[in-house]
Amino acid sequence: MAEGAVVVEQGPTGRPDERDPKADALGAAVARLRRALAAHPARLPDRDTADDELAALDAMARTGDPELSRLRSSLLLVAGAVGSVSALAPALGEVREAVERFAP
Repeated sequence: MAEGAVVVEQGPTGRPDERDPKADALGAAVARLRRALAAHPARLPDRDTADDELAALDAMARTGDPELSRLRSSLLLVAGAVGSVSALAPALGEVREAVERFAP
C-alpha cells in the first residue's frame, strides 16, 4: 500500500460503505419477530428452535449476501415453531417477505 493511501471498506455490491437494503430489511424483520416472541407469554415447545433459527437469520442478514436456500430453510423452521401463534403472524409475515426479497 502506498504511503498516505486511504483504505475504503466495500459493501456486498463492491461499492464503498454501501449497505444492502434487502439485508437491512431482513435484519429489522428478524429483530421484530424476536421481540414479539420474547414478549409472548405462552410456553412454546419449539421456542428454542425458533430462537436459534432467528439468530441464524440475523447472522445471515449481517453478512449482506445470504444464500436463498439457507434463508428459506431457516424460515421454514421458524414458521413450524411459531406459525400457529396468531399473535406472531404479522411479524412472521414480515420475515417471510424479507426472505423472499432475496429471490431472483
